[in-house]
Amino acid sequence: MSTHGQDTDSFYAERGFGKAAGFGRRPVLVIVHLQKGFTDPASPLGGDYTELVAQNKRLVDACHDKGVPVVFTTVYYDKSPAQAAAVFQAKVPSLLVLEEGSEWAEIDERLGMELVLEEGSEWAEIDERLGMDERDVLVVKQFASAFWGTTLGSLMASWQADTCIVTGVTTSGCVRATVVDSLQHGYRTIVPKECSGDRAPGPHEANLFDMNQKYADVLPNDEVVAYLESLPAQSPAV
Repeated sequence: MSTHGQDTDSFYAERGFGKAAGFGRRPVLVIVHLQKGFTDPASPLGGDYTELVAQNKRLVDACHDKGVPVVFTTVYYDKSPAQAAAVFQAKVPSLLVLEEGSEWAEIDERLGMELVLEEGSEWAEIDERLGMDERDVLVVKQFASAFWGTTLGSLMASWQADTCIVTGVTTSGCVRATVVDSLQHGYRTIVPKECSGDRAPGPHEANLFDMNQKYADVLPNDEVVAYLESLPAQSPAV
């Protein structure tokens, strides 16, 4: 790709884009809806993200080893006539498979944000290959950004986080929206490039490039895992 006859990378670099923000000292890993509704190809929203899940598992393991908080997000819609996401659903009708009573998920209000994994709720489950356990936090969202209308911002503040590592699907949609909001909340934002995926390579690559120029450091996952492994053991902020 070129811009006015000039290589795109050099065009952006000459205009002051794409500098590295770097890592902080108190990271949080935010995994954007790697639930079975997205990682199972049988779902209308799903695809084969086998390698992506494996790369995310490396991050989860490194975070667990160091006590770094891990947040998983899932998408859920109730049947309220005042459903705030109705326009989003109209734009992307396949999101209706994530609606209450659509043979996939129910949130038990008594448990706050915990998922009730009952028969028929397989689309709701976080993919078991990721190794989610009781140390991790589940955040339910209805829009693209994991920050919008959720507890994520408060959680990040309570942990005194300075770095947000964002992974998941899709690169051009919910990952990007979460990345932009992370930057706008003042966090150093990291996207391990093997840990984000999309339905087509074009939007995936274009959005990784654009996020790296303006909103995040897009880095090899090996580098992000090495950073996590280099941290001292993290303790909860007070």
